[in-house]
Amino acid sequence: MTEASVRNRRARHDYEILETLEVGLVLVGSEVKSIREGKAGLAGAYASFDDSGELWVVGMHVAEYPNARDNHDPLRRRKLLAHSREIIKLRRKVEEKGLTLIPLDIHFSGGVAKITLGLCRGRRSWDKREAIARREENRRIESTMKNRRD
Repeated sequence: MTEASVRNRRARHDYEILETLEVGLVLVGSEVKSIREGKAGLAGAYASFDDSGELWVVGMHVAEYPNARDNHDPLRRRKLLAHSREIIKLRRKVEEKGLTLIPLDIHFSGGVAKITLGLCRGRRSWDKREAIARREENRRIESTMKNRRD
């Protein structure tokens, strides 16, 4: 069985990623099997803090595993695991600066499910256009330089 990584490609377009952090993810058995098959979605997902200060991911879809006896709820909140000082630091940044925690990808590290969170600031439509124009300009420059070398 190949271990698939699930990515949130839309996040890099919609948000400016300021910082990333890898945290653990609390899952049940059928969720692990589904994620290993790549049947999870991060579109529209975000991480938030509850009243007790714990970190949760909300809106992440993990498809039900067809061979499981007791399946999970595909859209349930899932607890994230991080050191308490990291959680305090993230919470401070989210509350003070108005930033958002967006899951960028889910992967397995040493057999343990991990999720990469991005501390993000939302982009406006003109920011997106500028980023696309910059990317296209860099591609044009690189192709010109490559053609000159040949």
